[in-house]
Amino acid sequence: MAYTVFQHDTRFGLRKGLEGPFHYPNGAVLYYDHKEGKYYDPRTDFYVSNEDVACLQQQIIDRLTQNS
Repeated sequence: MAYTVFQHDTRFGLRKGLEGPFHYPNGAVLYYDHKEGKYYDPRTDFYVSNEDVACLQQQIIDRLTQNS
């Protein structure tokens, strides 16, 4: 079974008003903004579309099912 190890990066610590950080297999790091109801990408300073987040979440599911 393969595991992804995330290296600590101080850019992606806790942020007031946001939930996360959430690390994805492709290296993306997102935070969830409850006020906006969207995921925020601190690298681009933009919110991520629901479709893009669904693809990232599917990558996690795919990896988990491959390793089962």
